Amino acid sequence: MPRSIAVAGGRRVRRLAGGGLIWAGVWLPLAALAAGGAATNGARDPYPGTLEPVAQAAPAGMANGEVRKVDPATGRVTLKHGPIEALGMPGMTMVFRVRDPGWLARLRVGDRVRFAAQRVDGALTLTSYERVQP
Repeated sequence: MPRSIAVAGGRRVRRLAGGGLIWAGVWLPLAALAAGGAATNGARDPYPGTLEPVAQAAPAGMANGEVRKVDPATGRVTLKHGPIEALGMPGMTMVFRVRDPGWLARLRVGDRVRFAAQRVDGALTLTSYERVQP
C-alpha cells in the first residue's frame, strides 16, 4: 500500500512497495534516482562533444604526468604527476632519472605522458613512457 512522505518544498510523494515513487502522477524508479538522474534506457548523449573530456586513468603500474623540465646534462626529467601507486606516492612535482638518456632528446616541456617509474640503485627512475594526447 502506498504511503505519503513529505519532501522539500512541501510536496508529497508516495512510496510504492515495488521500489519506486509516485510524484505528480509519474512513477520514478528509485534506481534512476540513485544513479543521479532519470533513466536513459540506453539513450545516447543528445549533444555529443559538448562535455569536457575526462582524463583517462593510467593503466595499472603507470601514472599520468606532464613534463616540466628536461635536463640532458644530468640525465633527468622533472614531471608533475598524479599518484604513482607502484611506489605509494601521491601526486606531486619531482625529478626522475631516465633509463635511456636518448629519451631526453624526444621529451619536450609541456608533453603529457603516461609513465612507469621504479627505484633503481636507490634513485627514482623513469623506466618507460608514452606520450598522451591532451
